Amino acid sequence: MEIGIDSFAVSPQKNAKRDPKADALSIAELLERIEFADEVGLDSFGIGEHHRRDFLDSAPTVILAAAATRTKNIRLRSAVSVLSAADPVRVFQEFATLDLISKGRAEIVAGRGSFTDAFPLFGLDLRNYDELFIEKLELLLKIREHESVSWSGKYRASLLNQAIYPRPFQDPLPIWIGVGGTPSSFERAGRLGLPLMVAVIGGETHRFRPLVDLYREAGAKAGHAPEKLRVGLHSLGYVADTKERALDNFYPGYEKMMNQIAKERAWPPTNRNRFESQTGELGAIVIGDAKEVAAKIIRHGAALGGISSFSFQMDMGFTHTQVLDAIELIGKEVAPLIKQAD
Repeated sequence: MEIGIDSFAVSPQKNAKRDPKADALSIAELLERIEFADEVGLDSFGIGEHHRRDFLDSAPTVILAAAATRTKNIRLRSAVSVLSAADPVRVFQEFATLDLISKGRAEIVAGRGSFTDAFPLFGLDLRNYDELFIEKLELLLKIREHESVSWSGKYRASLLNQAIYPRPFQDPLPIWIGVGGTPSSFERAGRLGLPLMVAVIGGETHRFRPLVDLYREAGAKAGHAPEKLRVGLHSLGYVADTKERALDNFYPGYEKMMNQIAKERAWPPTNRNRFESQTGELGAIVIGDAKEVAAKIIRHGAALGGISSFSFQMDMGFTHTQVLDAIELIGKEVAPLIKQAD
């Protein structure tokens, strides 16, 4: 199982007046974390894509390209690319360029995102949420397959025998489908034979098993080999020297983030008891000391019928040192325990 980290490049600034020096420091620290994750042997680092005040990841390929020049082995992926609101030609060109810079370490995780800010920003109608993604994924896959493309659709100008460059270092450039809990998304990924990245940030992970089974069944029905139908898991997680310290470090940022989202989406506010219920044996949040975290990832993988990748999401207002300490524990203690069990 590959072990990695995903980040949304959270901005530390909450006041109306922004300090560009603070944002620059945050980006510098993020690059240092990616470099350190490579040094301790982690397999992947993903950067999300958001178009809102709280995050600095509106141009994730720029961050990943900077990281590519400072790393040697770690795979660099999106987490996720909001394909519905993007031009598939530009997405392919940007990641093909990243793949050349990194000498074959780029991956696209294509999805629709958990926020809808990109739709009005780029002049798109949210009512076309599903149709936009389906059409743009079709075009992205066609570009990956063919150097010259003829294509027509509803939401983008047609292409007539148009050559698209550069071509990536890898053939093919890996494209995952990032999903939440929509059955049609799981079925589509299976039918297309694309690896699946499942974001489980709440509830109980094992409840996603029927959807993962749907993915595998659709893939098998379409004639794809089982080894092609890879499943990755993205979850909130954190590692410290003790579970008590991990919980105490994690909760303040978690409470702030979840209650902010709760206000936007009319959810009930969270509290410490509700949080800790998510950190138990079946809960989605993966938190504790190294042995506890490794054991929980192994359990979650088994509950989903086997996974090939697990990514920690740790953007919870930690200090830079706390994140580096967690990365070290994940690379030097958690990942070896999981790989021994494979």
